Amino acid sequence: MLEIFALYLLLGAAAGFVAGLFGIGGGLLIVPVLIFSFTAQGLSPEVLTHAAVATSLGTIVFTSISSIRAHHANSAVHWNLFPWISAGILAGALGGVWIAEMLSGRVLQLAFGCFTLAVALQMALNLRPSSGGREPGKKELVVAGGGVGCASAVFGIGGGTLTVPYLHWRRLNMPHAVATSAACGLPIALVGATGNIVTGWDEARMPEWSLGYIYLPALLGIVLASTFTARFGARLAHRLPQRKLKLVFALFLAFVGIRFLVTNLLQG
Repeated sequence: MLEIFALYLLLGAAAGFVAGLFGIGGGLLIVPVLIFSFTAQGLSPEVLTHAAVATSLGTIVFTSISSIRAHHANSAVHWNLFPWISAGILAGALGGVWIAEMLSGRVLQLAFGCFTLAVALQMALNLRPSSGGREPGKKELVVAGGGVGCASAVFGIGGGTLTVPYLHWRRLNMPHAVATSAACGLPIALVGATGNIVTGWDEARMPEWSLGYIYLPALLGIVLASTFTARFGARLAHRLPQRKLKLVFALFLAFVGIRFLVTNLLQG
């Protein structure tokens, strides 16, 4: 058990740093590692993917708060956009929790594999829209937030992989898009985590020390480390070129995505 908890601490340190650096919630790193960890622990295949997604969303609540504080200190968060995109995110995240509950663990892993491969391609090729000519209107922000919230709740991510390129397209420079995306990750995580507590409340296949689909030992280990390292990632986001780091992270995501797809397709 101590070895597993040490793994959660290490995972939390890496996820927090990545969250602050790239403006993502860290879920793209947390979810696959938790799936591998829960598999090794012998969790039921029917619930382990849901547990990984739910636990990831729970940790993002704390990671986002730490990341927001660091970005706000740099006056980089566009709080005027936050209420409108968050309104869409809340509605979309509720729908995403319901969709994830309806999917089997195998289908959820296949979907996550496809999603991580798409993100890896975007990062490796540095595909991103050019900055738009104006800031988005309120209705557009609500609609965009709905799509981000739904996808984020299904995959257990903070939404930065979708929010950052969207905000950059809508005139925000990259540091400000990253910072505002970090703020938007908080309502996603709050709704997603709460929804997974409710939908998994009576799930008998979850192990002891679980709160719905959230596995508390993993949550604690990841949060302890990630809230500390997210601040360093956020500071570096305003100082360092990220191209090489993105390439390394893209390779990791490509490996994870291919592994999920191959493993589940072979099982089928």
